[in-house]
Amino acid sequence: MPRSMWSGAISFGLVNVPVKLYSAVSRKTVRFHQLNGKTGHRIAQKRVDSSTNEEVQYEDIVKGYELTKERYVVITPDELDALDPEKTRTIDIEDFVDLAEIDPIYYDHPYYLVPDKGAAKAYGLLLQAMQESDKVAVARVVLRSKEQLVAIRPAAGGVLMMETMIFADEVVSPDDIDDLPEAKDLKVSDREVKMAQQLIDSLSSDFEPEKYRDEYREKVLELIERKAAGEEIAVQPEAPEPKKVPDLMAALEASLAAVKGDSAGNGGQAEPKKKRSAPRKKAPAKS
Repeated sequence: MPRSMWSGAISFGLVNVPVKLYSAVSRKTVRFHQLNGKTGHRIAQKRVDSSTNEEVQYEDIVKGYELTKERYVVITPDELDALDPEKTRTIDIEDFVDLAEIDPIYYDHPYYLVPDKGAAKAYGLLLQAMQESDKVAVARVVLRSKEQLVAIRPAAGGVLMMETMIFADEVVSPDDIDDLPEAKDLKVSDREVKMAQQLIDSLSSDFEPEKYRDEYREKVLELIERKAAGEEIAVQPEAPEPKKVPDLMAALEASLAAVKGDSAGNGGQAEPKKKRSAPRKKAPAKS
């Protein structure tokens, strides 16, 4: 059962809406430990001085910012604490903007905001007003002693969602990438665009998030089960490199023909995509 990780209030003009914060995702990464391949024992990580190779005790470790090679400025915890933003319990809304104006690249981590005791009516007022105006609130909040820029929006299920955001100076501009093609290299014919749109239309369907599974994680868990049972695993050869497309138009025509061939048994209509069956339940991975 998820637990609330923060409680406070959304500041909406002169209105305060008491809320609790819950993480909206639960990562399911398969984690491995580092072992000595000869003994099978775990590897111990030690902090050592780079010049003496002697182990350094935790209480003797300080933070340093490198100015030049081997030249550091040491910063104490008290000095950092003095810079911490005021530890308020308020999500301060600064602006309301259209959802389409925010590029998804700015979103970082999603959370659910749920009303605290006695705040259901005020919460419902903000939720409904935002739903009908189709706006997203841009706000600031202090989480874990750090000020975060966040976006608050209505989500499915009648709940407000808060997503931490990346600041503008943290986003890498495409102009900084050397390998981007020039505009003249991106030019295509109207016929090619039309065929590509036909291919997109033929592959279009409703978004069903439950049908997209982490197949790699499932294979890793299955591999662990098989090895734990004593099965000898044969290493598979590497996958072949993708072939380059010499003729873009020929590739589009072949793709459309393949789609039409798949739908030929359905009166020429594209057959709706079927949901995949639920994967076999596997042993949970150790975290």
